[in-house]
Amino acid sequence: MSKNREETIIKTSIIGIIVNVMLSAFKAVVGLLSNSIAITLDAINNLSDALSSIVTIIGTKLAGKMPDREHPLGHGRMEYLSSLLVSAIILYAGFISLTESVKKIIRPELPDYSMASLIIVSVAIAAKILLGSFVKRQGRKVGSSALVASGADAAFDALLSASVLASAIIYIIWHISLEPFVGILISAFIIRAGIEMVKETLDDILGKRADSDLSKKVRQLVAEEPEVRGAYDLIIHNYGPDKNYASVHLELPDTMTVEQVDLLTRRIEVKVYKATGVVMTGVGVYSYNTNNDESARIRNLVQEIVLSYDWVLQMHGFYADTEKKTIRFDAVLSFDIRSYEDAVKTICGRLHSVLPGYEIQVVPDIDVSD
Repeated sequence: MSKNREETIIKTSIIGIIVNVMLSAFKAVVGLLSNSIAITLDAINNLSDALSSIVTIIGTKLAGKMPDREHPLGHGRMEYLSSLLVSAIILYAGFISLTESVKKIIRPELPDYSMASLIIVSVAIAAKILLGSFVKRQGRKVGSSALVASGADAAFDALLSASVLASAIIYIIWHISLEPFVGILISAFIIRAGIEMVKETLDDILGKRADSDLSKKVRQLVAEEPEVRGAYDLIIHNYGPDKNYASVHLELPDTMTVEQVDLLTRRIEVKVYKATGVVMTGVGVYSYNTNNDESARIRNLVQEIVLSYDWVLQMHGFYADTEKKTIRFDAVLSFDIRSYEDAVKTICGRLHSVLPGYEIQVVPDIDVSD
């Protein structure tokens, strides 16, 4: 993690803490004095936002630790764990708010709003809109999902505070108390935000499909090399924000020497890192026949048969040895396939019927990147 990125996240989070603590304090006082459950719950929501920012700072500092023997690829995923803790805080605040709102429906208490309370809530709405816009902008600038989520949460808070203000105005004008129901609405928004954040963070921890634009960019950079006929099996492993490691297979002519392949792969590694920041940790090689017309004929036949199955997305890494009677290739299979073993047997059975005497090796691949 770069020093500038870490500083930006920490400074933005500190600003969020200060603003949310102040808003929480003002709303808590107003909520207690006016006997308003909606304003009080809004104060709790702001306090949970402040706690979330504190956890974000701690997670960012831990994620920035240097690699060690136990964690040779760094501690970047600590930021995802801190996001998970933030999600738990948000969910807890949501369920507490829901419980208190239901209690107020069962045992209603009429609020007593003052002009000062309405002004404070109005100022809080404006403050949350400005804070949300600022935090989200900073999050996108440094690529921090935690900050972007905090910014979006602040925008939701502004909307919820607006609903609190609207319920107060309705009570003052028509003497209809919507307080508990607004509290339930606030709770629902908080719980929903917490669940969505848990899902997104778990996706990061479990390992999700690499960003489509990043995958296409890496493939494009690799395919620009004149010796490369195709780039396949690209897998991008994420070890925290801005920490991506990747492996790929290149399809190269069978006439290249080891020295030529070595120079090519080193050139690709440097180019990809400079353009994307992705570290190429492994570059494998598929060879293809260059001076064998019979091999080309077999390849066309095999490709036509293999791609006739709608659950085969791609075929690559093909090589045919007509003297030893061997054929090998990779087949990228759809996630709809329940048994890769059965799929391979189906393909091999069909190919054996048209190419008797050949030993056929099919390696099943999964669609890991766009």
